[in-house]
Amino acid sequence: MEDLTPSKDSLDAIEIASRDEISALQLDRLKWSLRHAYDNVAHYRDSFDAAGVHPDDLTSLSDLAKFPFAVKSDLRATYPFGMFAVPRDQVRRIHASSGTTGQPTVVGYTANDLDSWGTVVARSLRAAGLKPGDVLHNAYGYGLFTGGMGIHLGADKLGLATVPISGGMTQRQVRLIEDFGATGITVTPSYSLSIIDEYVAQGLDPRKSPLKVGIFGAEPWTNAMRLEIEDAFDMHAVDIYGLSEVMGPGVASECVETKDGLHIWEDHFYPEIIDPETGEVLPDGELGELVFTSLTKEAFPVIRYRTRDLTRLLPGTARTMRRMEKVTGRSDDMIILRGVNVFPTQIEEQLMTVRELAPHFQLELNRVGHKDEMRVKVETLPDTVELGDQAGRELAARVKQVVGVSVKVDVAAPGGVERSQGKAVRIVDNRPKE
Repeated sequence: MEDLTPSKDSLDAIEIASRDEISALQLDRLKWSLRHAYDNVAHYRDSFDAAGVHPDDLTSLSDLAKFPFAVKSDLRATYPFGMFAVPRDQVRRIHASSGTTGQPTVVGYTANDLDSWGTVVARSLRAAGLKPGDVLHNAYGYGLFTGGMGIHLGADKLGLATVPISGGMTQRQVRLIEDFGATGITVTPSYSLSIIDEYVAQGLDPRKSPLKVGIFGAEPWTNAMRLEIEDAFDMHAVDIYGLSEVMGPGVASECVETKDGLHIWEDHFYPEIIDPETGEVLPDGELGELVFTSLTKEAFPVIRYRTRDLTRLLPGTARTMRRMEKVTGRSDDMIILRGVNVFPTQIEEQLMTVRELAPHFQLELNRVGHKDEMRVKVETLPDTVELGDQAGRELAARVKQVVGVSVKVDVAAPGGVERSQGKAVRIVDNRPKE
């Protein structure tokens, strides 16, 4: 793989500023953000008052722990615009969740917010090894989902030539990557597997594609999956993180030269790790739930927003700003199976060790009698169909040994597991609702 390390003189000065400089900037911006939210959003004013705190009570970064959390249900309860902090005529963009699991969550952006968003995404794309003039194949969804439009903002700011293909039409994805000479691709890791399959189906070698780097996000994925993708495409694979409530993609990103966790752009987002049960702030290095406070957002400030993502904070390496470890899962995606906590990424890690199986999988939860049962649906590779039963037994044994639960493994022929056209549906829960 080509060395894509960006030059030091291409970085924003704040990326390599001292920790003292970063902390001073954060404190100044945090004071502004708390005051902005309190003065302009009834929900924050009411929650601060109920907790007996005021923006003036923040005199150090550690004082943020005195303030109450915000959660997704707060956004749903104030639908559609109750969390906006500026007049409607200052809003230049509105995004929203699909609402498939309840009331949609709606977020907004001023012109300055869009500029900040473009800045952090451009920083992320540059950290991944892209540079002005590169061709970016953007296979994130365009529309109310923030992925496609957010990446596009940053690509424009960095000076890339963007192919806004969105998801789906996998045959066309391959053709345009090849015909347009894309050097970078932004896509969910699960959908990249479908693109690899399509390369093979068309008789093309993905290792000979023009791609030099893939930037993957929107769902948890393992380092084993990274190696699989890098080997298949002979390109770098880096992680990008974001969520619409905090901004969208570009809140944090891996640097291609280290690939050792995602540097959080701390001049715009203040991170905390908390114990998901007690809400207590944990020291750097401890595993817990990621919480973000926005430092510069005008239209939609978020104060101590609980992401439900599980990770830990680590010192900076390629950049001064702190890193977050790859997300291991979400507290609301955790499966409790016969008393054992299980995350889909744990199953993926074991799947990737069984050479006869493809990296596509889905977990199905059923209740048999009074007991819960997990079925892991997987498929063989085209040249290992006759070894499917043996491979299934091996996977079940590995899950039992490493994860600590007994599962049933259903092994299908190639193509037998439902393919992702965007975010993967990893869990199908057929258990009766309590």
